[in-house]
Amino acid sequence: MASMVNVGTADRAIRIIVGLLLAVWSINAGNFWWILGIALIATGIFRFCGLYRLLGINTCKT
Repeated sequence: MASMVNVGTADRAIRIIVGLLLAVWSINAGNFWWILGIALIATGIFRFCGLYRLLGINTCKT
């Protein structure tokens, strides 16, 4: 599982906070951007980003 981790601590916190803000705003505004918010939250929680994998990006120090 450790080899699947490619989202570092700071990146993780930013994703979760921005994801929560985006999801709450989007649901209140009645639009569909909550999907992106949920995706950001999920990548923060699971510490894996498929797009990072495709682009060869790894913000995790370990």
